[in-house]
Amino acid sequence: GNASTEDFNAGKVNIGTGPYKFISWKKGDRTELERFDGYWGPKPRWQKVTMRVLTTDAARVAALLAKSVDAIEAVPTADQQKLERNTAIAVHRSESNRLMYVHLDTDRDASPHVFDKQGKPLAKNPLKDLNVRRAISKAISRIALRDRVMEGAAAPSGQLMPKGFFGYSPALKWEDYDVEGAKALLAKAGYPEGFNLTLHGPNDRYVNDDQVMQAIAQMLARVGIAVKVEAMPSSVYFGRANKLEFSFMLVGWSADTGEASSPLKALLATYDRDKGLGTANRGRYSNAQMDAALQGALATTDDLKRERLLQDATKLAMDDLGLIPLYHNVNVWATRAGTTYTPRTDERTYAFGFK
Repeated sequence: GNASTEDFNAGKVNIGTGPYKFISWKKGDRTELERFDGYWGPKPRWQKVTMRVLTTDAARVAALLAKSVDAIEAVPTADQQKLERNTAIAVHRSESNRLMYVHLDTDRDASPHVFDKQGKPLAKNPLKDLNVRRAISKAISRIALRDRVMEGAAAPSGQLMPKGFFGYSPALKWEDYDVEGAKALLAKAGYPEGFNLTLHGPNDRYVNDDQVMQAIAQMLARVGIAVKVEAMPSSVYFGRANKLEFSFMLVGWSADTGEASSPLKALLATYDRDKGLGTANRGRYSNAQMDAALQGALATTDDLKRERLLQDATKLAMDDLGLIPLYHNVNVWATRAGTTYTPRTDERTYAFGFK
């Protein structure tokens, strides 16, 4: 009970279970594991495992091609086709439960990074208007994001969970790209010339995050919304986003529970710190009907009823665009031929998953 962080880092003490035991950890470099022969389940293939930290895309791919590693995670989109053509390499894919989305300030009457065409702060926040939110959604081509920016490693989405997950609704489709429809909605909302907006996001957290933001900015420019992109390290970005410093944000959310209740509760429920609701609701979206459906789902153990309520809550939030869903990531691993990895929807890489 008295162990310090340093004790854990040095390997003097640790907490764990599974087919491998901890040997050593070197910050920013590697973790070393060894097969635990006292494990009750099937013994894994490897006697020793070294998990190296290679944060740059080029370094990961180079290490795999040079045979200095047997497998890599987070295969860069630009290298996937090249690796697939290499007979010495196998590529393993799985659609992720990580949703990439845009969060918007739907709460404040005046928002800090929304301006008129002359660059002056707008006294009235257009993001509070559903017509404006729908216009933004129509102006973003999810197909182009998938094909041109993510090079196929994305699954366009119009909701919170991918197909096959609890709370997914077959009735919810992603918004079709429609420039003229977006312009008409902006005019209806009173912004026929559009307005100016800053899109904030991380440049080191999600696959191609900076490129995705640049692409969104170009798409919105076509309907009259001039977007300035401000990308920053995630260590800075999330702290500022949690202080509600932004108006328009690129974010990702992985539903570790595998249920729609996870993003509904964290991203779209009316903020209530004491109840643990809306903890990542950085746009402070609030919809009493959606809250009621979510609370009903959280309070029932009947699976059929709970899933229906989660689908209802999702539809309410998506119809209202409390956030704008873009796509679910496709997770990609690459291994040397002769080694395989069972791809996971939760993006995790486990030593025992390699065969």
